[in-house]
Amino acid sequence: LVLPWRRRRALWRKVEAAQQRQERSLVQMETAVQRFREQHPSVNRTSILSLSLPELSQKLRDGSLPLEHVFYTYVSEAVRITIETNCITEYLQECETQLKKAKLTEKPGLLYGVPVSIKDSIDCQGYDSTLGFIKNLNKPAAEDSVVVQVLRRQGAIPFVKTNVPQSLISYDCKNLLFGQTFNPLLYTRSPGGSSGGEGALVGGGGSILGLGTDVGGSLRFPAAFCGICALKPTGNRLSKKGIMAGVLGQKAVAAAVGPIAKDVESLALCMRALLCEDMFNLDSTVPPLPFNEEIYSSMQPLRIGYYETDFFTMPSPAMRRAVREMKQLLEDAGHTLVPFELMNVDYLMFNFCIRGMFADGGASFLKKFKGELEKSSLGLLFWLAKSPNWLKTLLSWIAKPFMPRFSEIVRSMRANTVAEVWSLHHEIEEFCHQFIAQWKKLNLDVMLCPMLGPALRIGYPGKLSVAVSYTMLYNALDFPAGVVPVTMVTEEDEEELKSYQGYFRDWWDRTLVKAVRDSVGLPVAVQCVALPWQEELCLRFMKEVEAL
Repeated sequence: LVLPWRRRRALWRKVEAAQQRQERSLVQMETAVQRFREQHPSVNRTSILSLSLPELSQKLRDGSLPLEHVFYTYVSEAVRITIETNCITEYLQECETQLKKAKLTEKPGLLYGVPVSIKDSIDCQGYDSTLGFIKNLNKPAAEDSVVVQVLRRQGAIPFVKTNVPQSLISYDCKNLLFGQTFNPLLYTRSPGGSSGGEGALVGGGGSILGLGTDVGGSLRFPAAFCGICALKPTGNRLSKKGIMAGVLGQKAVAAAVGPIAKDVESLALCMRALLCEDMFNLDSTVPPLPFNEEIYSSMQPLRIGYYETDFFTMPSPAMRRAVREMKQLLEDAGHTLVPFELMNVDYLMFNFCIRGMFADGGASFLKKFKGELEKSSLGLLFWLAKSPNWLKTLLSWIAKPFMPRFSEIVRSMRANTVAEVWSLHHEIEEFCHQFIAQWKKLNLDVMLCPMLGPALRIGYPGKLSVAVSYTMLYNALDFPAGVVPVTMVTEEDEEELKSYQGYFRDWWDRTLVKAVRDSVGLPVAVQCVALPWQEELCLRFMKEVEAL
């Protein structure tokens, strides 16, 4: 009796120490800002915050804007947003030293002097990458991840790390160490996840550029929920060396690292800066494809595929309207829009995504929680991972007539043999080839797709894991996909939502209505998708959508 009690006490002490460190970080930031304001009382913070990233970086590089003015303006804004939303977990103290060194630089990089926020799971030398786990505390990274090294070489100043959900396998943003992060647009809403701290900080204006990861929508959910833009590139376009994963070693659902910012031009500038010789030298597994300026700046009319629903998660009225309105605007601008019919998304979700990520029956997922105080908000997944195969088979069979989706999830969580995993990987490859063949048959350049929205109420993403279908499809296919906010929820959307029933009329469909109602004024986004390795075309399409 005494030993487990003592162990729990020791763990709680670690949690308290992490929270105190978070509080100390905010105090250090406030102190640094106060010291700067006393020395420079006349800095025009409003004019600095109103600049877009390309404008800001140009002024920093030509010397018309002092580095310290920009840096401390954003540190000050980051403190304000963190007090409101709880998005920052740690202040990277050496950023002030880097700031002083940057002033001596002879040849400024593309992101010279730009303060950048970094997701918790991306390694920064001397700091923990916790993933919300107690066991990862006090284990500072030995070196920067490759993307952070490249950012530094391009003159950027990583200044904070941001919050994530425990284990990253969630699109909310809460863990025992640092608590719940709130949406800066409406505090009763989730900021999305797993890059939720980034979404809240960039969406609230406390950072001009952030770096996150995406394995099922982890960059796209925060961008859509917080009314900003994000790009999930092809899995290996940017280096993942030095980045912690939610489920180590799984290859069925491709993870990616990418930028999150207020506008598309900022995402393009970040990709330009990262896709350089430095990255290709630091990680030789990344294909040496520099940013293709010609494709990004092309003005040729596009042939665009589109769909309003995936026939798995019924879109909310605002989601459907966002795609319809965007389709009309694109047609009016001279582009050609072609309906695209999605096939077998339910099969893909259960057999590729869930079964692919938990091919070992959830054993690796469970192992991460061993010795932790909190067993994640993913109650169903956690319970299924603990159940033996015979029980999963029995449950799946019993539930099939009444709850087909629940039955399929239970079946997908069974442990697989090596031969079954190989067969699954082959099946995913075949599906990808079929999808591309359908794309080529219609002669498409890009695709316009719905994006889950508006922002869900806090606590609801954990209950609605099935609603990741719109985003996770493009992780399974490993296509680049970006998010652009295009409209806001109207009174008419709210009225239509009252008659929403969903395709399965099950508990998840009813829960989705509760999660998104009373959202008038909240942003709704669309997804812009291109074929693998065509990030520049994806960004070009996003820029067109944003402009229209």
